[in-house]
Amino acid sequence: MKDAREFLNSPPGKALSILAVLLFLGVLFFLGRANFRNDAASIAADRMYIDAKTGKAFEHTLKVGDVIPIEAPSGGRTGYPAELCYWTKDGKAKQDPTPVLLNSYTGKTGPTFCPDCGRLVVMHNPGPAVGVKPPPTQAEYASRPRGPARAAPDQGDGR
Repeated sequence: MKDAREFLNSPPGKALSILAVLLFLGVLFFLGRANFRNDAASIAADRMYIDAKTGKAFEHTLKVGDVIPIEAPSGGRTGYPAELCYWTKDGKAKQDPTPVLLNSYTGKTGPTFCPDCGRLVVMHNPGPAVGVKPPPTQAEYASRPRGPARAAPDQGDGR
């Protein structure tokens, strides 16, 4: 014990003590940062993207300065945000969503339908919730009435 005390009072011992304290503080900093990270920010930054060239989904964490389209695994700037579809063909909710690339990102016209279930997918696609009907299938969407949702109220004959 006396030898340890003498060593810690020597210049090399003091340097080792300072180094140990700095290392300890560094470990505390990184552990604290990992455990007290802003979950909302990380959820918003960690996103699923689709490579428009290959059609394959990939994960990407947004960083300051990122511009859409982002660099995709295929090597080009063809990465677009994926909308997630949580539905099955028979209108049931599913746990593992299907990433979908919206037509609007690729310059195609018309609505986007999930390649897995065939249901309508929109920007900020809502997930299933209690009492919520699934989005229409492509056939249901095509057969719905077009034009104004209702006739204008009768204004009389203008007299």
